[in-house]
Amino acid sequence: MRRSICYCSPSVGQAGNDATWKFIYTPSSSLPKGAKIKFDLNSQGREIDWEIPSADLKKASNVIYAMLGESDKVIAAKEVFSPEAIHPEFEFILPEEMKAGTSFTIYVGSKTKTGKGTRCQTHTQRRRSFLLYVDPKGKGHYGDPETFNMDIRGNKLHDIRILAPSFVTRNRRFDVTVRFEDEFGNLTSDAPEETLIELTHELLRENLNWKLFVPETGFITLPNMYFNEEGVYTISLSNLHTNEVFQSGPVKCFHENSASLLWGTLHGESERVDSTENVESYLRHFRDDLSYNFVGTSSFEDTDETPSSIWKLISNQVADFNEAERFNTFLGFQWEGQVGTEGLRLFIHSKDGKALLRKNDQKYNSLKKIYKGSNPKDLMSIPCFTMGSTTTYNFKNFDPEFEHVVEIYNAWGSSECLEKEGNPFPILGSGRKGAKEKADGSIRAALNRNLRFGFVAGGLDDRGSFADFFESGQEQYPAGLTAIIAEEQTRESLWSALSQRSCYATSGARILVDFKIASTKMGQETSTLDKPGLTVNRHIDALVAGTSDLETVEIIRNGEVLKTFEPKGYSFPFTYDDMEPLDKAVIDANDRKPPFAYYYLRVTQTDGHVAWSSPIWIDYIATERKAPVKRPSPAKKRV
Repeated sequence: MRRSICYCSPSVGQAGNDATWKFIYTPSSSLPKGAKIKFDLNSQGREIDWEIPSADLKKASNVIYAMLGESDKVIAAKEVFSPEAIHPEFEFILPEEMKAGTSFTIYVGSKTKTGKGTRCQTHTQRRRSFLLYVDPKGKGHYGDPETFNMDIRGNKLHDIRILAPSFVTRNRRFDVTVRFEDEFGNLTSDAPEETLIELTHELLRENLNWKLFVPETGFITLPNMYFNEEGVYTISLSNLHTNEVFQSGPVKCFHENSASLLWGTLHGESERVDSTENVESYLRHFRDDLSYNFVGTSSFEDTDETPSSIWKLISNQVADFNEAERFNTFLGFQWEGQVGTEGLRLFIHSKDGKALLRKNDQKYNSLKKIYKGSNPKDLMSIPCFTMGSTTTYNFKNFDPEFEHVVEIYNAWGSSECLEKEGNPFPILGSGRKGAKEKADGSIRAALNRNLRFGFVAGGLDDRGSFADFFESGQEQYPAGLTAIIAEEQTRESLWSALSQRSCYATSGARILVDFKIASTKMGQETSTLDKPGLTVNRHIDALVAGTSDLETVEIIRNGEVLKTFEPKGYSFPFTYDDMEPLDKAVIDANDRKPPFAYYYLRVTQTDGHVAWSSPIWIDYIATERKAPVKRPSPAKKRV
């Protein structure tokens, strides 16, 4: 039986290119005059998707039209909308009979040689499909679609991304992955033949000379690298053809070290891939394209967004993708409670196959009930966007058993403090549907009330509570990153590290932050009972290394800037002694607990990226000095 033929010209596209694309359809049987043909680009119209053309033939650029056979007569398209569609499909009516074997060509792009074409999607995809529906009777009753397929490949080489572990040990070997990417972050091998890449780093011996070609795969793994000496390194790749230099994030080399610094996100989604129905592609994107070490799912518990069938799919994929020493996954969801007292939060499970706690279930319609019926070893609650006026959490019902960490930043702003208090990413919304900053949810204010939690960062989110932000003109920032310092790369170790607040947040750059006070690590607590010398001096020992030059490093004490450094370069090891007597520097807890002080670092790079270390807490426990015991003088001997 003869079949219809569908093919594209060109058959391969490059991400982001403007061109005139031809979709050629040859039916297996004749179609009468008046038959309808409907074309669907399968595009959501986002910045990363195929540009939506216009059916207005008065325009010379980015238009859609068709031609029949060898005729040069243009057939206009009509925009039609299917139910719930955001963008149109395009319908053509045959002006005459179309015999079997005759081609029907749909043009998407320019009508003239000088006009601008239609932009291809900006991400690679194998067998990208376009749909064609045929209605022979012309009454709007379309059958199953015919399919055009096109491979979308990476564009010209624009960036070289170097992926190395953040913590390594002296003389211990590790692997480095190099990704050759176009301007949209896709892997590519489209580089001039004479392109040659040279690898260098600090203290590289002269007799070692690494030179690389751009591989067909677009990436290469360099095995068995190591450093001979302790310190902070950056691995550099120089394109000898263009003289461009690309650098890795900072790598800290220790004399001895058992911990790993791991990067990922627990809250957010991808601009490129839907994180709910296409959860497999979502996880693969974060693992393979973005090279995250861990990721969590964060769909809203609402039945419309996450029906039971989708939750089962998410659960299965999270379990399948979790792999020790490669990529760790957490099963999580967002739950929106009463504004003010409960706020918005991300729940994550420590194990697979757990239930979605739906708010319409009487057992889970309040935080109090959820906490009462849950085990802190199995469930963690992360308050998110606490200063947003639509999702405020005032911390009055803060539960330290479940709320070990708080999201200090996501792509819609920071909840650290108010804009007038120096917030580098204030929550700025306009219109009725936007969110504005609300002081009740200030993280600094909560810390000043002696609440203790670490910091994590969220990514981009346009679901649930954030769904209207794009239309409202809400100020948007880069997607954030969470850094976790764990003993090993397993889900169990990551969970333990989060529970101990061994983590910090950044606005998206892999900034290295190491912060201690008198050997107490970030996220930990100490007291003058354990370390009496803290009453006189709090010795801060820290190392900050950025992905670009550092602008400022601030020591925040009790919500105020104690000291600001202005380093030169990207690496800044430093010490600082806070010599103010502790009894004068503390905050009075007023809750039958000892007075306390807390410290954290805020790091700002010259490119605007910021990192926040988790705090360190010091309790001031005054001890009464006992009077010396008078001993009787020894009796004098008689002569």
